[in-house]
Amino acid sequence: MGFTSLGLSAPILKAVEEQGYSTPSPIQLQAIPAVIEGKDVMAAAQTGTGKTAGFTLPLLERLSNGPKRKFNQVRALVLTPTRELAAQVHGSVEKYSKNLPLTSDVVFGGVKVNPQMQRLRRGVDVLVATPGRLLDLANQNAIKFDQLEILVLDEADRMLDMGFIHDIKKILAKLHKNRQDLLFSATFSDEIRQLAKGLVKDPVEISVAKRNTTAETVEQSVYVMDKGRKPKVLTKLIKDNDWKQVLVFSKTKHGANRLAKTLEEKGVSAAAIHGNKSQGARTKALANFKSGQVRVLVATDIAARGLDI
Repeated sequence: MGFTSLGLSAPILKAVEEQGYSTPSPIQLQAIPAVIEGKDVMAAAQTGTGKTAGFTLPLLERLSNGPKRKFNQVRALVLTPTRELAAQVHGSVEKYSKNLPLTSDVVFGGVKVNPQMQRLRRGVDVLVATPGRLLDLANQNAIKFDQLEILVLDEADRMLDMGFIHDIKKILAKLHKNRQDLLFSATFSDEIRQLAKGLVKDPVEISVAKRNTTAETVEQSVYVMDKGRKPKVLTKLIKDNDWKQVLVFSKTKHGANRLAKTLEEKGVSAAAIHGNKSQGARTKALANFKSGQVRVLVATDIAARGLDI
């Protein structure tokens, strides 16, 4: 079954084709028709399942048939846990909406707020945001939600893990009730179900991944060793296998910095990315890793979800 059978219009289908996609993933097959029909959706889907397109494509389809945006208003709001994921989701929105008369924007912390406020005055069809910065903008009346049609919580379980539940509740309190809600999470934990109770209404439940399962494309190995030997063994593995692109997760920010420095000293180009880095440094590190200028990206869990590298 192709994308043409899912109820998407020609401009969106053309954009999908230009991105090189011809066959919908399981999450897309189930989510796209449900969202287009206006139903609330609660979906368990991990990174790599195509879930971003699973909500972006039908969201754009619904907006393309609705009323024009007004000043200061947003018609669809996508909340994500990290700045990097927000930027990436917005990139997908831009690609898939390129043939539509719709506007989109992304806002997150770590950068100046005034340019964001000025852009939002014109209103926007799709806004991708992190919770903290969105609250700042809403509290300053830079953005209003009277025209909001669709709310998406992406990586909802990660947002709860990062302590955003209070911000999310404050945001929900600012939204009118007559909207479509879409909740995407890697798992349906008890906490997520509790959040969903006050959010989605008679939702279509979709699950395309068992809890704590790894994507089929991932091959796993375990190396058991003393903590002090890890940097040396990692360096040897990278060099012996001639790995060109390596993502390493560190429990702490200081540990990430130390490991990146050690790798550099051993002749392996590396960069660290974590919450203490400026947004400019985080963006540069990720861009250099994607382009191949940096061989190893050492990250805390801010990079643990959804990044397309």
